Amino acid sequence: MANTLIPAEERGLTPQEVEHLDRRRRRGQLFLILCLQCTVVGTLLTLWVGQDLVQSPGWFHPMFFWDVIVYTLAAIFGITGISLRRGSNEFISY
Repeated sequence: MANTLIPAEERGLTPQEVEHLDRRRRRGQLFLILCLQCTVVGTLLTLWVGQDLVQSPGWFHPMFFWDVIVYTLAAIFGITGISLRRGSNEFISY
């Protein structure tokens, strides 16, 4: 009897295709972890952004720019991670 937990398009894969699928999903999990880490760092940077915006002279606000870069990276890693993890119906913890 076929395993109904596995999507129909993945039931007839060869072992090499299963390895490729697992590598893709592990890479997606890595990108989701990087997304979480960038979000945590961005949240910590947010603590200094207000002070930077108020006290830095002129138009140069380095902490604000770093915060924008980190949150942009978090969004990129999150979207890429979700797209690479598609089709996975299990929680992978490693």
